[in-house]
Amino acid sequence: MTTYDRLFIAGSWTAPSSAELLDIRSPHDGGVLGRAAQALPADVDRAVAAARAAFEDGTWRRTAPAERVAVLRRFNALREENAERIAELISAENGSAGWFTLAGQPGLTRQANAYLKAAEEFGWEETLVSSDPGSPVRSVVRREAVGVVAAVIPWNSPFSSATAKIIPALLAGNSVVLKVSPENSLSMGLLAGLLERVGLPEGVVSVLPADRETSEYLVSHPDVDKIAFTGSTRAGRRIAAIAGEQLKRVSLELGGKSAAVILPDADLGAVVRGLKFQSLLNNGESCIAQTRILAPRSRYEEVVTALKELMESLKVGAPDDPDTFIGPMIRRDQQQRVRDYIRLGVEEGARLVTGGPEVPAGLEEGNYVTPTLFADVDNSMRIAQEEIFGPVLVVIAYDDTEGADDAVRIANDSEYGLSGGVWSADESRALEVARRIRTGTVTVNGASVGFDGPFGGFKASGIGREYGATGLAQYVEYKTITV
Repeated sequence: MTTYDRLFIAGSWTAPSSAELLDIRSPHDGGVLGRAAQALPADVDRAVAAARAAFEDGTWRRTAPAERVAVLRRFNALREENAERIAELISAENGSAGWFTLAGQPGLTRQANAYLKAAEEFGWEETLVSSDPGSPVRSVVRREAVGVVAAVIPWNSPFSSATAKIIPALLAGNSVVLKVSPENSLSMGLLAGLLERVGLPEGVVSVLPADRETSEYLVSHPDVDKIAFTGSTRAGRRIAAIAGEQLKRVSLELGGKSAAVILPDADLGAVVRGLKFQSLLNNGESCIAQTRILAPRSRYEEVVTALKELMESLKVGAPDDPDTFIGPMIRRDQQQRVRDYIRLGVEEGARLVTGGPEVPAGLEEGNYVTPTLFADVDNSMRIAQEEIFGPVLVVIAYDDTEGADDAVRIANDSEYGLSGGVWSADESRALEVARRIRTGTVTVNGASVGFDGPFGGFKASGIGREYGATGLAQYVEYKTITV
């Protein structure tokens, strides 16, 4: 059993303000996986004070960009060396199927490499000359670190969310206080251990597992200059309000209720194979999951039947079973939330095609949910509008038209705008439909999300972007010096 009885504050392991340790429990059977100290406001004060002192001292922010790149490249190499252990810990803590957590490790490498490439090519300082011959002004434009960054991440994909924030923040020369979920105390303890080994100056980075109240204390702290948050839209609204009151810089990657638009000419076999991952990855506990399936009326029952077969083929079971596709929900309350939504779908009048609120037989000790498919769903139903965060899909019919106008209308009829997908045998047609969907990312025929382009959401799915040069730019201020 792993125990972290100290907190990683300012680059070293430090005694916490409270000696009480939290039991980290398995979503599979409730057994204790490990124990870990949890941060309280006093620990936040120490971390933020150290981050502020390090920033004002300037050792890290004045380090040449190429040297910062070298440090973060070492971190990425260490993470790659520990990929299997990282995957095991996340799977044990979250209930994510082992295949998913291990398969996601190369994606972390690509994510980091895109940031490193962007930092090497970034215009940290450039000179602009006025085009007006009567006013020969020369401007030196600098991109400088924002200051102290509070990075707050959720439990569902902890390493990806953490590195999406700490790597660009550190590359830009900031100090970072990373607040992680209590459920991920073990995997994030490993992350802290890797950061300890790469040679960052004292005070530049802290990793604090903590509850929501302590998280709010962190983002409200007067010495925090920038908040980078991934999580629910509800929490994002609260953080945006705090940032607005204090005029902090803020970026928010929030929830989603993404639509997969199946055009009439799509290869249904390919669609189903793709949606197995696009819609149900990480037990359905994913903000980008395409959980609204928009099917043309001409093929509606064909789509429903194919998805029914898919859902019933999924192996539900222990995360470390190599045949498992759907593991348990992370917590008992999340399991109950998903089951309540399934009951709600029945009450709203949707047709329960397969699944239901009953826990799979033999898995009653864990936080398991039966993969569930609803048909005859109207887009106004709550199960079509609200983020369920579990293995629940809804199939919505649209009227066949040449321009897929009805499909686009339904896809856009959501407060969210994070992701989505279009499926068609005609790529150019799929691209035209994708251009009309109001979301931050759209995949065509199951393509993976790239890390060089920006990632983030429209509407209630967030503010700002992550990944690549655009993501790096979220962590700088612009200064113009005219000569």
